[in-house]
Amino acid sequence: MKAWMKQNWQFVTTGISGILIIIGCLVGSDVGDFWTAVIFLSAFIIGGFEQAKEGIQATIKTKKLNVELLMILAATGASIIGYWFEGAILIFIFSVSGALEAYTTNKSKREITKLMAFQPERAFRLLADGDLEEVAAKDLQLDDMVLVRPGESVPIDGVIVRGSTTLNEAAINGESVPATKTIGADVFGGTVNVSSAITVKVTQTFDNTIFSKIIRLVETAQSEPSKTARFIERFEDAYVKAVLLFVLVMMFLPHFALGWSWNETFYRAMVLLTVASPCALVASVTPATLAAISNGARHGILFKGGVHLENLRGVKAIAFDKTGTLTNGTPELTDRLFAENVNKQQVINVVAAMERQSLHPLAAAITQDLEAEITEKLAEIEVTDVPGWGVEAKYNGETWQVGKAGFVGTEAAAAFSNGAFERLASEGKTIVYIARNSDVLAMFALKDTCRPEAIRTIKALQAKGIKTIMVTGDNEQTGAAIQAELGMDYVVSGCLPEKKVDVLKELSATYGSVAMVGDGINDAPALAHAAVGIAMGEGTDIAMETADVVLMKNDLEKIPYAYTLSERLHWISWQNICFAIAVILVLITANVFQLINLPFGVVGHEGSTILVILNGLRLLRSNRKH
Repeated sequence: MKAWMKQNWQFVTTGISGILIIIGCLVGSDVGDFWTAVIFLSAFIIGGFEQAKEGIQATIKTKKLNVELLMILAATGASIIGYWFEGAILIFIFSVSGALEAYTTNKSKREITKLMAFQPERAFRLLADGDLEEVAAKDLQLDDMVLVRPGESVPIDGVIVRGSTTLNEAAINGESVPATKTIGADVFGGTVNVSSAITVKVTQTFDNTIFSKIIRLVETAQSEPSKTARFIERFEDAYVKAVLLFVLVMMFLPHFALGWSWNETFYRAMVLLTVASPCALVASVTPATLAAISNGARHGILFKGGVHLENLRGVKAIAFDKTGTLTNGTPELTDRLFAENVNKQQVINVVAAMERQSLHPLAAAITQDLEAEITEKLAEIEVTDVPGWGVEAKYNGETWQVGKAGFVGTEAAAAFSNGAFERLASEGKTIVYIARNSDVLAMFALKDTCRPEAIRTIKALQAKGIKTIMVTGDNEQTGAAIQAELGMDYVVSGCLPEKKVDVLKELSATYGSVAMVGDGINDAPALAHAAVGIAMGEGTDIAMETADVVLMKNDLEKIPYAYTLSERLHWISWQNICFAIAVILVLITANVFQLINLPFGVVGHEGSTILVILNGLRLLRSNRKH
C-alpha cells in the first residue's frame, strides 16, 4: 500500500483537490464566503503543492523559470482579488496534466537489472596443475583458461583452445540456429554451450565483453535527452519570462501612461496573469497525446511516453531485426525429399526416435513436424551426438546418421540432392541429410519462416514512403533470401550488437530519423539508440524495457497503424496549439483595451481549455483510413 501511495501520490492529491472544488461549489452558498474560501484554498494548496515544489526545485537546479511557477502565480493572483474558484480550477487542471505526465514518464524509465541478470557471474578457471577453481567471472584475467561444460553459459569473451561444440548465440547475434565452434573460434560471454565441454582462453576483460558493451550502450542511450525535451525546456523558460515581464509592465505602465487608477491597474494585471496562463497550451498536447496512447493500447500498441508517439511520424526509415521479428524465431521443417523405393515410414520412425534424444533446435523442429506421422516408437535406439555434425545411431544392425553433408558423405549427399541443395540453400534454408550405411535416404530442409503479416507490413510502410531495412546477424545468403521474400528495400547481414548501432547511425545520417524493430537482448543497444525503438511483446524483457514502443501481441501490422496515429496526433496537437495561442492573444488584447473583466477572462481561458481537450479526445477513435 505504501509503495502504491508513493508511486501515485500526485494522482491522490489531484483527486482530493477536485473533490474539494466540487464540495465548494455545492455548499458555498450555505456556509458563507469565509468557509468557501477555505475550501477552495485547501484545494489550491493540496492540488498545487507538488507542482509548486517541482517548479521551485527545477528553478533552483536549472536557474530557469518554468510553467509550474507561472501557474501558481496565476492562481494566486486570481485568489488575491477574490476569485478563489477560478484559482483552484487553474491549479486542478494543471495538476491533472502533471500527474498524467508523471505517470507516462515513469513508464518509459526502466532499469537494466534484468539485462544484468543474463551476464554470467561465475566461471571455472583451469589451474596449471589441472585442478578447477570456481571464481567470479569479473575476476578472470587475460589468458586465463576456463572450462565450459554442456548446458553452462560462457562466462567471458575468449577463443576455444580445446574441444569443439555447438553454441547458442541468440543472446548476441539473434541467430536461431546454434553455431558450430571448434579450436580457434571466438566465443562470447552470455552464450550457451549446447553439446560438448570446451576450454576457452580469455581474450577480453569482463568490462570489455560484448555483453558489458550492450549494457553500457543501453545506459548511454537512455541518459541522453531528446531534442523535443530540450526544445520544450527552452520554450518554457522564454514563455514564463515573457508573461511575467508583460504582467510587471501592466502593473505600472497603464497607471502612468493611461491614467488608470492603481486598483484598475492591478486588476488588469491580474486578469492578464490569468488569461496568459498556459493551461490551454498544456491541454493542447497532453490530453491529445494520452488519448492517442489509449487508442494504441486498445490496439495492442504500448507507447512508453508521448514523445515516442510524437517522434514516430518523423521516421523516414525502419530497421528490422530478422529472427523473432520478421520471422517466427524458430526453425520449421519446410521440405522433405526421399530417395526412390525407400521406406518413408521407416525413415520417419527412425529419424524421429533419433532426433527426440537431441537438444539441438533443428532436432526439435524435425521431431515436432514428424510427431503426427510416427507409427512405431523406437525407444531402444541409442543415439550418439557428434558435435558440429549431427547424430548417429545403430538400429537393426545398421548405422543411421542425421546431419550435415560432410557427416553422411559429401559425394553421396551431392549425388542425392542433384542440385536441390543449391536451390534450397539460396532460399535461406538449412539442409539436413539422413543416411543408412552411408546411403543417403532423404534430405530435409528447415527454415526460420517469415511471419504471415510481415509482407503486408512492409508494403504498408513503403506506401507511406518509409524505407524498410533488415539488420540481422545471419549470413548474407539467408538475409538476401528473406529480403526477397518480404520485398524489403535492402538488408545488412552479419551484424553483432555494436555493428547494429553503427548501421543505425549510418542510416540516420542518410534518412534523418530511423526506427528500430527487434525482440532480443542483442537488439537492446540498437533499440535504445534509435529515434524510436519498437519491441515485440513476446521478446526478451530487456528489449521491451529498452524500447519506446511495444507491440503487445507481436503484430507487425500495428506499426503502420501507430505511424498513422502519430500523424493524427501531430495535426490535432497543432490545431489545438494554434487555437489556444489565438484565444490567449485575443483575451490579452481585449484586457489591454478594458473590454473584458476577470470572470469573462477565466471563462474564455477555461473554455478554450475545454475545447482543445475535446478536440484531442478525437484521437480515442480508431484510424478510419487504416
